[in-house]
Amino acid sequence: MANKKWNKFPHPAKAYDYSGAKLAKAWDELHRGDQEPYPEAESIAEQIEGSKALAKAAGNDAAAIAEQLVEAWRCFHRGDFQQATEMGEDVLPFGATVANKASGIYANYLADESDKEALYKAAAERAERASKLLTDDVNAHYFRAFALGRFSQCISIGKALAQGLGGKIKESLDQALALNDEHAEAHTAMGLYHAEIISKVGAMIGGLTYGAKADTGLKHLQRALKLTPEAPIAHIEYGNGLLLLYGDKKMDDAVQAYETASELKPRDAMEKLDVELALEELSD
Repeated sequence: MANKKWNKFPHPAKAYDYSGAKLAKAWDELHRGDQEPYPEAESIAEQIEGSKALAKAAGNDAAAIAEQLVEAWRCFHRGDFQQATEMGEDVLPFGATVANKASGIYANYLADESDKEALYKAAAERAERASKLLTDDVNAHYFRAFALGRFSQCISIGKALAQGLGGKIKESLDQALALNDEHAEAHTAMGLYHAEIISKVGAMIGGLTYGAKADTGLKHLQRALKLTPEAPIAHIEYGNGLLLLYGDKKMDDAVQAYETASELKPRDAMEKLDVELALEELSD
């Protein structure tokens, strides 16, 4: 993937221009779901000073790292996922989150099928390395779970469970939510963790073997909706979770969730892709 030109974001990106001061002004709204802090040189410098391993990995120019991260996030929000990923990779481990989110969204929506597994695997490895250097970074743990979860879907949930990936996913999500219980995307992922397992192996085996429970999964999905009602993906995954847990009994509620997502105004390229997915679900 390193030398391959990625597929382009297929929609006009003008509305998602966060150049200059626009990004800082919109940051809290854009990042309510992942709780990522705005890149600040002072914060990065403090982390580097407190860790010899981090200083060795990242270097000492905190201002340059912060500046590059800000630009990488601008690329992400306008849909230039390849550049965002590459810029994040240049300033690891601090750039792991933007690289993982950019490559993950690209893999989910725009990548060729043959490239998806490699993208998710690379993201999981980046996140794992970052989680060892930035132990209190909620997104280092969250994106390990996200990437492993998507990788599991690529190879099949059954194979993933047999390889022990379910335990790794839950471990990372537990850690992420322990660090920040307002991380809506982690709540969504935890809800889907319970739903996917129950859908695959049933409530009894899912509960006894993996600790998966329908009511717990539903609570996490609902918590994500409460935290980020303006995020299309929270509604889409709520609908998906209902179908995994309850099947056709909850079809009307799932359709309503997709309809709500389809009517939201996207705030960046990622949300535009989410809205388009909701519209696709409704047309099937």
